[in-house]
Amino acid sequence: MNRTATLTLDVNGASHTLAADPDTPLLYLLRNDLALNGPKFGCGLGECGACTVLLDGMPTRSCVTTARVAQGRAITTLEGLGTRAAPHPVQQAFIDEQAAQCGYCLNGMIMTTKALLDRDPTPALDTIRRELSRNLCRCGTHVEILRAVQRAVQLLAEARDKAHQAALADQRPPEHIAGDRS
Repeated sequence: MNRTATLTLDVNGASHTLAADPDTPLLYLLRNDLALNGPKFGCGLGECGACTVLLDGMPTRSCVTTARVAQGRAITTLEGLGTRAAPHPVQQAFIDEQAAQCGYCLNGMIMTTKALLDRDPTPALDTIRRELSRNLCRCGTHVEILRAVQRAVQLLAEARDKAHQAALADQRPPEHIAGDRS
């Protein structure tokens, strides 16, 4: 029986129409049909975190989430966070702290960190550990990963401060007008 249907997925802010079985794991469509290779196939059971994407901002294991479940929801992959030229602060923090060895776990670590910092911009170390505990790293770079999350907290705070300062500057009258007393 052919169960192919027309599916529309909102991935990284763009709408994609695909012909696929609605029960196909989201991971397969992201990697095979949309060529988004940030999410990795690890265990296929939703246990390791390598396939993590954000579904409406929540970390979700795409290997056990069907296309049917993902339809009509905002899907964000690693590729949707930043670019090579302008990485997202979380990505930049992982680069700065060299928090990769083989790199296989990074997708899950970064996507889970992004979701955590969206909910809690200044998490305690115990919170970071708890949030990342379901993402497996076979290489043992846990210390670097924890440092990367703490660095991401710092980079995001700096970005918020810059945005705040820019907003304040936009509210000030131009100097030549404010200082003009003629």
